[in-house]
This record gives sequence, structure tokens and C-alpha cells, in this order.
Amino acid sequence: MNGEEEFFDAVTGFDSDNSSGEFSEANQRLTGVIHVDTSKSNGIGKVGDGPPQENGIQKHRTSLPAPMFTRSDFSVWSILKKCIGLELSKITMPIAFNEPLSFLQRITEYMEHVYLIHRASRQPQSLERMQSVAAFAVSAVASQWERTGKPFNPLLGETYELIREDLGFRFISEQVSHHPPISAFYSEGLHQDFLFHGSIYPKLKFWGKSVEAEPRGTITLELLKHKEAYTWTNPTCCVHNVIIGKLWIEQYGTVEILNHRTGDKCVLHFKPCGLFGKELHKVEGYIQDKSKKKLFMIYGKWTECLWGIDPVAYESFRKQERRGDSLRKTKPDDGPEKADGDVADTVPESQETVQVIPGSKLLWRVNTRPPNSAQMYNFTSFTVSLNELETGMEKILAPTDCRLRPDIRGMENGNMDLASQEKERLEEKQREARRERAREEAEWQTRWFHRGSNPYTGTPDWLYAGGYFERDFSGCPDIY
Repeated sequence: MNGEEEFFDAVTGFDSDNSSGEFSEANQRLTGVIHVDTSKSNGIGKVGDGPPQENGIQKHRTSLPAPMFTRSDFSVWSILKKCIGLELSKITMPIAFNEPLSFLQRITEYMEHVYLIHRASRQPQSLERMQSVAAFAVSAVASQWERTGKPFNPLLGETYELIREDLGFRFISEQVSHHPPISAFYSEGLHQDFLFHGSIYPKLKFWGKSVEAEPRGTITLELLKHKEAYTWTNPTCCVHNVIIGKLWIEQYGTVEILNHRTGDKCVLHFKPCGLFGKELHKVEGYIQDKSKKKLFMIYGKWTECLWGIDPVAYESFRKQERRGDSLRKTKPDDGPEKADGDVADTVPESQETVQVIPGSKLLWRVNTRPPNSAQMYNFTSFTVSLNELETGMEKILAPTDCRLRPDIRGMENGNMDLASQEKERLEEKQREARRERAREEAEWQTRWFHRGSNPYTGTPDWLYAGGYFERDFSGCPDIY
């Protein structure tokens, strides 16, 4: 890998409802999970003692230490034109195109709307549970809207933990492979209601004016009370105008969520932008039973909200809508879009907000971003808190936790020169460690995850080995 940055490789890249459930022996056996005893210390303090905390933090910050660094003086094309014919993964990007987070922290943003998992666990009917799980799957990519900065590539062995007692979960991730880059994660409900785990390996394609990140790896959600497991893969993410023009993002592709106990499936179509931008951000789909009978229709935008309605009412509304469209004059086609490499893809104007069909129920709405979000890499309030490091936290965290990375910390503090120097130093240290292993003919040993098969799909996966929150970090590698 030579330590070089994977170009936009991390572009794939959750209010608390407390619920309870029980870990089944089958879950323990399949995932290697030790029963979560909430009466024991999690390394910060006992759950329920004092106000809810996250890794020792009682009140989260609302802004970053320094505003976003301008990218106007940098040209991506000046870099790419020297790299024609090279692998995309071998292109080094200036730090100015980064955001002050590791990709492991970007993955943690899946949890911003974790209340949807708690809600699913409380639902008595499998159809209602699938509705909440579908909303959670869509909400997991909502934070990517307008996030055109590139997260830092995790170093091999890098970790990130997050404990949110107020939101009812804890989370651990590890960079288990450097080439290809693979990030494994595992989360569990503090009230023993869910397990959420998976591994992410994005496959990149460069199309001249855009970079497409096709996600690889299965995402699994287990609702322990119901002994149900749901699996899916995220949609494809595309960053437009990486060479010239204003960067913009779209998600597209079909996401299929399978309930392995009932056979129910939710099929979600993330619509591509289209010629006039009419489909930008739209999501449409349905829930069907194992005999493929449609039970529920879902529609909305991954940037805003998700609604659901009975199939009969949905089809009736769409039929009336089509009848109305046929009476209007169609706009003449302007011809195919030009493929001029020097012309930027037009940034589609956001169409009218989601038209709510009468009788629909709201499944999810995105959290409002802070007013200063544009000066903070378009972070959400949840994201702003992810790299928080208060005095004393370093004594509790693993020494591999990415809050301790000096290059990310330097960028967050606005010291771009220090961040660049530290990034180069860390990459060289990683290369030297790899050379040393080669000389000794030693293989890298992951600490918290191990290779295996997904217990529900049978596909290759990285499974949590357990033990992280016992906080014995004596064998952790020195990567910083």
C-alpha cells in the first residue's frame, strides 16, 4: 500500500428510547459475545450512577476548536493528471481535502439515530419492526449529505470506541486490514436489546469527473428479545465534480434488508439523480413477506425523512398522479448530456420536499444540523462530539483509539502544517512496522476481531472477539 491515501475511500465509508431484552445463548455462541452485565463497570463508571455520560463526558461540545480550512487554493486535477493509469488506491491527496475524523469515526455515525433500533425492539409485530429497521438503514447514510471531506484512512490496528449511556449503546471498531482496507465494528445495547455489527470494504471506481464508492461487507442487526437478525448492504455513494466545479453527493442502488427468522424482506431503491435532478435523494421501496406479497410501501428522501403507507392507498395515489401527469405537456428533451471532461456536472437543485401521501405515517426524520455546520465540515451535532477528548480520557481509552491520533487532532485544532507532518510520520511508521514484520516473517494479528463467517448469510465477515470493555490494553500495538 506504501501508506498512500485511498482516494475518497471512506465515502460510503443514530433521543434515546430505552428498551430491554435478553441475550440468548444462541447469540452468545454465534458472535462470541459475553453477556453484558450493566451492574459492572464499563471503565467509566457504573451504568445508572450519576448523569448519563459518554466516555466520561457529561456535556458534549457544540462546535469544533477551529473552523474548516478552505480548499479553494487546491486543485484535485493537479494531482490526478499526474496519476493517469495508476491504481486509484495509490493516489495521495493533500490533507486539505480531509475532514478531522477517522473513517472508524465515520462508521460510528450509523448510530446517530439508534432510537430507531430501540423502537424496533419494542414493537410486538414483525412488520412494524421491519419498518423501524428500514428507517434505521436509511438514517445511517443521512450524515453523508454535503459531507465532501475525506475521512483519514485508519492505520492498521487503529480503534475507536464510543459509549453513550444517554442513547443506550456502546460501540467498538478496529482497522483489521490495511490492504485491502477493511474496518470492522460491533455495537451492543446497554439494555441488552440489540447487537449491531459488520465490516466495511468499499470498492472504488473513478469515472473521470466523479468517484463512486461501492460498499462491500454485510451489516447485521440482531434484535435479541425477538431472536431476529436482519442483514443488508449500504447503497453506492458517488462524489461528483472531483476535478472541477462544486462537489456534490448522491446515493443510489438497491438495498435489501432480510429478516432471517420470518423471511420478510424490505427492498429500498435509492434513486439516481436523473437528467433534471427530479429523483435526487429519493428513496422508494416496500416490505414483502416470504411469499413476496407486498405488505407496506416506503418512500421519502435519505437526506430528510421516510414515510410509509398501505400498498392499496399508495397505488391509488400513484394512479391519480399518473393520470394528472398525462394531461400536462411534457418538456421537450434537450438531448443527451455532454461528456466534456472540462465541464462540471451541474449541481441539481433540490426539488420540493417529500410529498406526503394522505394516510402515511412518519418512520424517521433527520436531526437538524447545528447552525454553524457549514464551517464545521457539514458535521451533525452527533458528529461534532465524536473526536472530543477531555483531560483524563486518555487513561481510559485504548492507546490505539483515533482520538489520540496527532494528525487528526492537529487538523481539528486548525494546525494544518502539523497535521500534514504528523500524517507523513504516522504513514512512515506504519510502513516501517510492515517491513519489520516481513523481515521476521510475522503476520499481523488483529486484537478485537477475528475472521469468520456471518452467522446468518454465511459470507466472509469479521466477528467481534469480545473483551474490549474489560480494558486490558497491555498488548496493544504502538501505532502513533
